[in-house]
Amino acid sequence: MARNSQPNRKDEKPTVLPARGPLRRLALLFTAPRLLLLGLILPLALTIYALRLYRLQVVESEQWIARAHQQRTKLVSLPAPRGLIYSRDGEPLVRNVPAFQVIIIPAYLPEDEVQRETELRRLAALLGIPYSGNGSQPGLREQVERVLDAGSVAYAPYEPLVVASNVDRKVALIIGQGQEFAFPGVRVDVVSRRQYPYGSLVSHLVGYLGAIPAEKAKEYREKGYDPATDRIGYAGVEATFESWLRGTPGQRYQETDILGRVVRVLGDEIPPTPGHNVYLTIDLELQQVAQQALQKGMDRTNSRRGVVIAMNPQTGEILAMVSLPTYDNNLFAEGISLEEYTRLMEDPHRPLLNHAIADQLPPGSIFKIVPAAAALQEGVLTARTRLNCPGTIMLPNKYYPNDPERAQPFYCWKLSGHGWLDVIHALAFSCDIFFYQVGGGYEKFEGLGLDRIVQYAHLFGLGEPTGIELEQEALGLVPTARWKRLTIGENWSTGDTYNLSIGQGYLLVTPLQMLNVMAATANGGTLYRPRLVHHITDAQGNVVRPFQPEIIRTLPISAENWSLIQQGLEGAVVYGTATRAQVAGVRVAGKTGTAQFCDDIARQLGICREGFAQPTHAWFMAYAPVENPEIALIVFIYNGGEGSSAAAPVAQEILDWYFRR
Repeated sequence: MARNSQPNRKDEKPTVLPARGPLRRLALLFTAPRLLLLGLILPLALTIYALRLYRLQVVESEQWIARAHQQRTKLVSLPAPRGLIYSRDGEPLVRNVPAFQVIIIPAYLPEDEVQRETELRRLAALLGIPYSGNGSQPGLREQVERVLDAGSVAYAPYEPLVVASNVDRKVALIIGQGQEFAFPGVRVDVVSRRQYPYGSLVSHLVGYLGAIPAEKAKEYREKGYDPATDRIGYAGVEATFESWLRGTPGQRYQETDILGRVVRVLGDEIPPTPGHNVYLTIDLELQQVAQQALQKGMDRTNSRRGVVIAMNPQTGEILAMVSLPTYDNNLFAEGISLEEYTRLMEDPHRPLLNHAIADQLPPGSIFKIVPAAAALQEGVLTARTRLNCPGTIMLPNKYYPNDPERAQPFYCWKLSGHGWLDVIHALAFSCDIFFYQVGGGYEKFEGLGLDRIVQYAHLFGLGEPTGIELEQEALGLVPTARWKRLTIGENWSTGDTYNLSIGQGYLLVTPLQMLNVMAATANGGTLYRPRLVHHITDAQGNVVRPFQPEIIRTLPISAENWSLIQQGLEGAVVYGTATRAQVAGVRVAGKTGTAQFCDDIARQLGICREGFAQPTHAWFMAYAPVENPEIALIVFIYNGGEGSSAAAPVAQEILDWYFRR
């Protein structure tokens, strides 16, 4: 066998390469495809990289420098001190006090899950808040995870997350002193918190602050608010005058490092402008006396709800406004607990509601001023007109007018009757049958009729808001024949007119509306818009918005007719139904009211039941002194019984203090 096993290829010519130099390298490149491909791609890649580098460093350099600057600088909003609220004599009803709040920047928390959990557990324990939620309310862990979850709507890892407000000073110092080491990503801010020194005494008037609702975050952000930290007025003057009290936030550009710490302030800082101060028309001493007197009156009748409002009838200024039950607005300023909030919400008498403007109630006999004024002005009554009150009258059935068995009886509160009365004594003794006839007519006497009663009720401001500077004011209801057809599906009857004439049936009013009726009666026909704010000043004390008395309308009732009504109301206090409202040395005019009712609360509490006599609200309105009225007053006690025995003594106590102080 031959030694060489390879075939002998005599015809093949061996490849001859240059010995050395560039020609040899080029020859190798063309004889090796991979090297050829690499030789083509590498220069191309280097060329693309060079072009991109040129674009970044030359063409787009200014843009990228600006973006880098933007990442480390931030426009910070500087909160403005909120304006204060004062009583008419300058007593502060609210203060701004410093408070601590704990904020987490989720992006700066430890990346390691174990370290992050350890830190959050320690933080939750210090703050006394749950680490894990209970299903209905998220804990600290859920709040942070929701923000860190990139798929979440709330994903904003660099946005501050407020996890605790009104933190105890010692706890705040522990967290703040160790924030760079023990609590990375956590900071303590000193913020301003509202404090209400008079609490429940004026809570319905002053209101309180609350967080911006999530559904309104965009709306308020466009107005310059920070939904994460800013608070807005939720009730009372805090809400109505939010734009005046808030002030104008300042601005500051600041540079931060990678940990979010401020390195320096860039440019000139724009300082915040403090909010304006609001001065109310409220007499704080009168407010205290009125609340105490009302509470005693409610205790005497075992009632849980009541209202007192005092007004200057010459200007419409509200001197006192008490609504019971009430609440302490400091609960909301300090952070109300779920248990306390639930208690307030589940109370059937609704402590959070201002009953002076939001309750819609049957007024009973205090409404009789309206048909009396209408009948006198329309000529249905004169000073000499006398109508008989036998105690009971029978209203014939319009379909069977000659059948006495089908007639409907209507009673006076005095079953033995008042006999023959003129309008002065009818008001003084609050005779129901007199006003049945005035409103709906009887036998040969033509009454006002529904349309004219409705017309004058609207002239007195019923069925519409008074326009006081508070939210949630109710309209009330002045019923009409059309309203009854559409709402109840029945035609209007003379019996309905009878009930309307004495403030019963479908008529609904607010206490403030009826006080306005009394104030217009006291001043001789000028209906003022009730006023709660006296003036507004800036932080330096300069008046920026004075409030002048605003006349809604002048009632088309003659001075002679007003005089007759005023005589009847003074007679009520001197010898009629309101003798318990007499004040020594002061001429007082007043009108009692006892209104039957059966609302949802009464049914729920078992106060009214089918087949039993309906319970009654107690009302009383007054003004004094008669010769030159300077105060008008209304008292309402829910389920209080007779106005003469329950409400009039409350007014007497308030008026006695007012004229003796």
